[in-house]
Amino acid sequence: MITSVASAILYVSDQDSALEFYRDVLGFDVVMDAEMEEDSRWLEVRPSGAQTSLVLAAAAAFGKQPGEGAYLTFAADDVAATVEQLRARGARTS
Repeated sequence: MITSVASAILYVSDQDSALEFYRDVLGFDVVMDAEMEEDSRWLEVRPSGAQTSLVLAAAAAFGKQPGEGAYLTFAADDVAATVEQLRARGARTS
């Protein structure tokens, strides 16, 4: 029986830039960063202590467009404090 979502795939244009954002701005932990086949990389991150992770997949390697895949929402205990903390780390609204 399925008990939880293990991971969601998010297609990105630049895995290194995505890693910097999720790790350095959002504060996610790196679960795995490993080379797979030639020109392929498994890059998985998640919030500290979370069960579900994000796989930051290179869109071009899979014939996808950046942003295709999972639409994400995050939970926070104190939304206002979290917004302030993320802005201090360089996050901005679009």
